Amino acid sequence: MAIELSEQEIIRRKKLDDFNNLGVNAYPADLYDVNATTKEIHEQFPLDNSLFQEVSVAGRIMNQRIMGAVSFYELQDAVGRIQIYVKRDDICPGEDKSMYNSVFKKLDIGDIIGVKGFVFITQKGEISIHVKEYTLLCKSIRPLPIVKEKNDKTYDAFTDPEQRYRQRYLDLIVNPQVKDTFIKRTQLVNTMRNYLNEKGYLEVETPILQPLYGGAAARPFKTHHNKLDMTLYLRIANELYLKKLIVGGFDGVYEFSKDFRNEGMDRFHNPEFTQMELYVAYKDYEWMMNLVEEMVETVAYALHGTTKIQVGENIIDFKRPWKRYTMYEAIEHFTGVDISSMSEEEMVVFAKKVGVEVDNTMGKGKLIDEIFGETCEAQLIQPTFIYDYPIETSPLTKKHRSKPGLTERFEAVCNGKEICNAYSELNDPIDQRRRFEEQLELGKRGDTESMVLDEDFLRALEFGMPPTAGLGIGIDRLAMIMTNSPSIQDVLFFPQMRPEKKNTPPEQQ
Repeated sequence: MAIELSEQEIIRRKKLDDFNNLGVNAYPADLYDVNATTKEIHEQFPLDNSLFQEVSVAGRIMNQRIMGAVSFYELQDAVGRIQIYVKRDDICPGEDKSMYNSVFKKLDIGDIIGVKGFVFITQKGEISIHVKEYTLLCKSIRPLPIVKEKNDKTYDAFTDPEQRYRQRYLDLIVNPQVKDTFIKRTQLVNTMRNYLNEKGYLEVETPILQPLYGGAAARPFKTHHNKLDMTLYLRIANELYLKKLIVGGFDGVYEFSKDFRNEGMDRFHNPEFTQMELYVAYKDYEWMMNLVEEMVETVAYALHGTTKIQVGENIIDFKRPWKRYTMYEAIEHFTGVDISSMSEEEMVVFAKKVGVEVDNTMGKGKLIDEIFGETCEAQLIQPTFIYDYPIETSPLTKKHRSKPGLTERFEAVCNGKEICNAYSELNDPIDQRRRFEEQLELGKRGDTESMVLDEDFLRALEFGMPPTAGLGIGIDRLAMIMTNSPSIQDVLFFPQMRPEKKNTPPEQQ
């Protein structure tokens, strides 16, 4: 199939042919030795101008001004930009200047080059590299978007969200500030990992392809293993496997896991997401609340040097202690109504009154959860623990030690969204089987997110699991908050996108 090329793409491919005819390899395989970054030069040269007198830098051309025998270019590497000064007589010594016109003057914005020379300050006071030698490292045959600025206005910026998410590589080139979001995300994960390692917990790996999906209420992705001739599921959570390791004798295990849920997509949900799950023996949910506070406070300090972080229009403070409400207390606080003693029928009436869409698949616990989500969650801006959840919505959680019908579960809510879920883990195998069977009944009523019964997990519990506290914390949601990003797609390098129409098979269009 013929490729439609723009005028600029045709011109660039013609230049590539010219380079090949001149014997210039536009994609050399040789090692190019870089001995400095643009950031190092900008930070260190003003302090000691004897430095970088034999400097070697590589990067992408982002701007060019060609003026006869002298040219200025702006070179961008992974950490910044620097001006380079090129004089024809320096890079083409002798009388033959044809290579300057045939090669160097034909370089384009977007081409990747290596330059060697010395650093100096121009008459206008700009730190620059005086180039003595250059190497073409990669010819760009597709033009970059050219951002223009005039009268304090920016034109042709690469800002369309769909284009940015779909072509993240281009977004990172022309909007280099985007890198900071992903650097902070990595710092976030590393800080959490260091925090957990220092406490002596073991990082582990568990299966992504699972014969049964479990550990959460969600719809799975399904696939087929040809050799074994069996259905497998992409995990929706790794909880049950990690708890099997607690049964096996580990006191504390955690995993940064990619999980998958075949559900809706919006600015808070991606079908592939990252969470950290932690399980610690001989602890309970109150102990885990304290750990979450301390760990997230540590993350805030590591990323920002303070517990106070700008998120949209709000300043969110992660300093301990966080506010705490039971789920019933939160509903009463925000609605003025105590629903703790309502029957299911009374709760249906109240749910409809506050805007919850009710159907016959909902039990009492689901109604309470939906009422909370409708009336409370969006109003919880500062980090807040909501605890003591209904037993019907918490099938893997230990019953509350003193409150019938409730469980020892909490969620941390921040900026109006849940960022973690945790509980005192249910370790009674008889009760766990009963809970699974209740989930099966909900499935028969049409609840597509009800859990399946996992016999191997039940068998593990029958051997005995010590009292355990468990935690799942959404890395993407936490990264959104810590980087002040309005969409989950802003903190994922390559978020899931609808297919581009030009690449979609006709039967799918």
